[in-house]
Amino acid sequence: MKTLWQFSRPHTIIGSLLSILALYAIAIHGDTVNWWLLTASVLSALSCNVYITGLNQWADVEVDRINKPWLPIPADLLTRQQAMIIVLVCGFLALFFAAFFSWGFVGLIALIMGIGTAYSLPPLKFKRHHLGAAAAIAVVRGLLVNVGFYLHFNYEHTGQVAIEPAVWPLVFFVAAFSLGIAWFKDIPDTLGDEAHRLGTLAVLTGRRTAFRAGVVAVSMAYLAVVVAAVWGILPAPVFYTVSHLWFLMMFWWQAWRLQVEDNRQVKRFYYFFWGLFFVEYLVYSAGFYVQGA
Repeated sequence: MKTLWQFSRPHTIIGSLLSILALYAIAIHGDTVNWWLLTASVLSALSCNVYITGLNQWADVEVDRINKPWLPIPADLLTRQQAMIIVLVCGFLALFFAAFFSWGFVGLIALIMGIGTAYSLPPLKFKRHHLGAAAAIAVVRGLLVNVGFYLHFNYEHTGQVAIEPAVWPLVFFVAAFSLGIAWFKDIPDTLGDEAHRLGTLAVLTGRRTAFRAGVVAVSMAYLAVVVAAVWGILPAPVFYTVSHLWFLMMFWWQAWRLQVEDNRQVKRFYYFFWGLFFVEYLVYSAGFYVQGA
């Protein structure tokens, strides 16, 4: 179980879980929880997550032997055959749980899985180039997860296919934040990526330029929510403005202190950065209930 947990890439699992719970909380606006809807949707999303992250590890074993030798396959805790069995089972479970709901939701999960497959495998293998990799992550986490799951929950809850304006700032935030994920995660991996000719932004332009690009993208994400709050698109504008300016200052402080050539510092920063991602979904969904109070 420990090996399976490591193989799932826990930070991505936690991020996906919090995003689905937050989107459900926003969609129902405090109404009665449909536990079957929530549970089956979460299981579908998490299975899809393991399918994508597991397939990426299966495809990149040689790169990971240099960049991430502690992962289960390069560490010989899992064989490639065992890893592929886990990937296929999780892909089946993602579609299985989605099939209890609308065809639109099945299509959403299938599309996310398709982009995840194209990210890791030829002939497309988006991760070979920084633009393709960043676009794939931003489209999945920013657009498909937020819009798709919100529409899914709203349809199952009300029978209507509609999205409220207050969701769109979250879509922009996560899309821009995902650019930071795409660019920050490759900074400590330049040795293996360069050896295997992966055109990440850190390889092509250098670590410092990739880091600065990520800082700009994340700053835009926070400031976009602040602007949306000031313009009245979001409920509880003071709550959103104060909280997001505070988190932005925390992010800037950590970014200013970072020595980008030190891999240990970069990895600590990257997990701090994922912590901000976790907190965003909690804070963003809480704003709808602050308004109700």
